[in-house]
Amino acid sequence: MSDYKIITDSTFDLTPKLVEELDVQVIPLSFVMGEKVYYNYPDERDMSAGEFYRRIRAGESSTTNQINTSTFLDVFTPVLAAGHDILYMAFSSGLSGTYNSACMAAEELRGKFPERKILMVDTLAASMGEGLLVYYAVQQKRAGATIEELESWVVNNRNRLAHWFTVDDLNHLKRGGRVSGTAAFVGTMLGIKPVLHVDNEGHLIPMEKVRGRRQSLDALVKHMGKTAQLENAKTVFISHGDAQEDAEYVAEQVRTKFPGSKVYLNTIGPVIGAHSGPGTIALFFMAENKD
Repeated sequence: MSDYKIITDSTFDLTPKLVEELDVQVIPLSFVMGEKVYYNYPDERDMSAGEFYRRIRAGESSTTNQINTSTFLDVFTPVLAAGHDILYMAFSSGLSGTYNSACMAAEELRGKFPERKILMVDTLAASMGEGLLVYYAVQQKRAGATIEELESWVVNNRNRLAHWFTVDDLNHLKRGGRVSGTAAFVGTMLGIKPVLHVDNEGHLIPMEKVRGRRQSLDALVKHMGKTAQLENAKTVFISHGDAQEDAEYVAEQVRTKFPGSKVYLNTIGPVIGAHSGPGTIALFFMAENKD
């Protein structure tokens, strides 16, 4: 049985330590700020998350780019040439064209490396939701899953990876077309905080409106309590848009309601953060279903 490599992209927002522990290869997406292109590496070598959010809070804006086909060719080719098969776990196709670019690269490379297996999987996930799915995939690989078995496992379990999150500033959702200008203005005046999730097609969907920041954080844990699989709630990921204190609050609520849970925290990287904004808090766990 040939060895295979799990490759993913930097929108999974995992810490450099976890990247090293999981032994996965990460392709960075890019973002533009001040007319300069930066790459969203897990080790923040181009720009730290702290600097990114400082500049966003100061009024700068950022746009993002998907990974193009030529980059995938550059990354995949040496892996295949070294005799490894590839399982690529992509950022949700509901939020980016990155998955489609990967599929085009894979189709081209299958002609050049007919003896190799090149499997592309749309995670339908984002931020540390994507990261948690990669985390579980690595555990399956280490337990002996073949590349085909792992592809099947990811496809069968990606819609059990729950994403619940809230944002602190409705204007970022307005810019992304998630709420109207009027709703953003009125919601901001009334202190309304939306609670959203990622649906089975990998899209961001508003689910409810809560008045007040603390209530919106509690709502995330409330949804976890409704759908989390207790046996799989032992590993929980929380990502945040430069809001460590609020993330710690949610983590403590999770530990209280789900004793024994191991909770990992990290900052939302610039690619996701450009759309969600500072203050975003997101909670990820395995559930009966995403809803």
